Amino acid sequence: MTVEYITLTGSQQKMPMIGFGCWKIDPNDGAETIYNAIKVGYRLIDSASNYKNEKAIGRGINKAIEEGIVKREDLFITTKLWSTYHKKEHVRPALEKQLQDLGLDYVDMFLVHFPLPLKHVPIEEKYPPGWYQIGEETITLDRAPMHECWGAMEKLVEAGLTKNIGVSNFNVQLLMDMLTYANIKPSLLQVELHPYLQQEHLVNWVQQQGIAVTAYSSFGPTSFVSTGSKRAKSVEPLFENPTVKDIAAKYNRAPSQVALRWSLERNVAVVPKSLNIDRMKMNLEALNWKMDDEDVQAINQLDMGLRFNDPMVNAQKLPLFY
Repeated sequence: MTVEYITLTGSQQKMPMIGFGCWKIDPNDGAETIYNAIKVGYRLIDSASNYKNEKAIGRGINKAIEEGIVKREDLFITTKLWSTYHKKEHVRPALEKQLQDLGLDYVDMFLVHFPLPLKHVPIEEKYPPGWYQIGEETITLDRAPMHECWGAMEKLVEAGLTKNIGVSNFNVQLLMDMLTYANIKPSLLQVELHPYLQQEHLVNWVQQQGIAVTAYSSFGPTSFVSTGSKRAKSVEPLFENPTVKDIAAKYNRAPSQVALRWSLERNVAVVPKSLNIDRMKMNLEALNWKMDDEDVQAINQLDMGLRFNDPMVNAQKLPLFY
C-alpha cells in the first residue's frame, strides 16, 4: 500500500493523508475499533475531547503500541481544544487532561476545535462539558480572545506537549487575522469538505499560505442521517449520486473510495471512520489509484454549498458559519 503524506509547515513532520476519525465511536467500542484501525494500517488517529471517547481511544492506541504493532513515533495523533477552554489559563490544563485520558505524553497535532469561546466549565465539575453551562440549554460566550488562546497554544509546542498546532472550522477572515499575530502559524485547517460542500476558495487560499487542509465528513450527508439531521435526510445520499456511481463503476471502486480519492486529488487529507474492518481496509485503498481529471471536474459540478455540521440548524441555534 502506498503511504502518502503531507509535510507540515514549521515542524516539517509528515502527516498521513488518510487518518481514522473518532467522531461518534461508542466508548464501549472505542478501544477495539482503534486497535483494529491501527492493525489494518491507519497511522493517523483524529480525536477530540468533545467526542466523549478519548479514554477508550487511548486504550486502543496503547494496546497497539504494547503489542509491538507500531511504535509511538509511527503514529500521528490529533486531538482538539474544546470551546470552553479558550481562556489562556485553561488551554494547557485542557490538553493535560486529554493526554491523561489518551495515555500519551504528547500529541502530534492540537487543533482549536471551533472559533467559539464558550464560558468555562471546570473539568472537575463536568467533563467533557459539551456546549452549555451545567443545567442550561443556551449558549453562553466568554471573553476569551483568539490571540490570547493562540498564544497559549504556542506555549504547548514549546513545552513539548504537542508537535503541531492548527485550527478547525475557521474561515479565511479568521485565518488572515491570526497570521498577523501568530508566532507559530497554524499548520493545519480541518473543515467539513465533500462533493456537496467543496469550499474551493477557502481550500485554495489556505494551501497557498502553506497550511495543510484536512476534510471531515468526506461522505457528505451519510454521517449526519443518524443524528436526525433533516438537511442530511432531505438530500440525495452521496453514494447514490449518479455521477459518483458512474465514476465508481469506471474504476471498479466503491462510491466511498471515489469520495475520498476526490479529496486526495485536491491534496486534502481525509479522516473516514468505519467500525467494519473490511471497510477500514477499503477506505485506505483510496491511496492506491488515481482519478482522471475529467472525473475530478465532474464531481466538482456537484457542489451545492451544503453544510451538514451547522450549529444554526442543529440544537445550538448558533450562526457560526454566517
